[in-house]
Amino acid sequence: MGFIFIVFLAFAFCSRGSSGQITVTQSPPVKSARPGDTVTLKCNPSTSSGLGSDLSWYQQKDGTAPRLLIYSVSNRFSGTPERFSGSGSGTDFSLTISGVQAEDAATYYCFGNFYAPNYTQ
Repeated sequence: MGFIFIVFLAFAFCSRGSSGQITVTQSPPVKSARPGDTVTLKCNPSTSSGLGSDLSWYQQKDGTAPRLLIYSVSNRFSGTPERFSGSGSGTDFSLTISGVQAEDAATYYCFGNFYAPNYTQ
């Protein structure tokens, strides 16, 4: 039985008047698993301010565009298999693959859309 290799990267997108630096810690950066294992990827933005529930997970296989798996933290996008689930809040989010399959070998991204308030006087 072979191994499945999963590469995990994280991105934060800042918009609407944002002037601060937001960083995202992801773990583990590379994960190997056997078919049938449960794999959990963690995504930890440095702040929850302005994030709300606007966190998504994407999967990208070699030579293809990223594919949306999970949106608004825990909602499966159309066509996403039930073995994928998202959870979390604040600065602690995770993507779990229950019963990982060979076809799940890919790069995974967490994407947080942070909204900073615009102040006017």
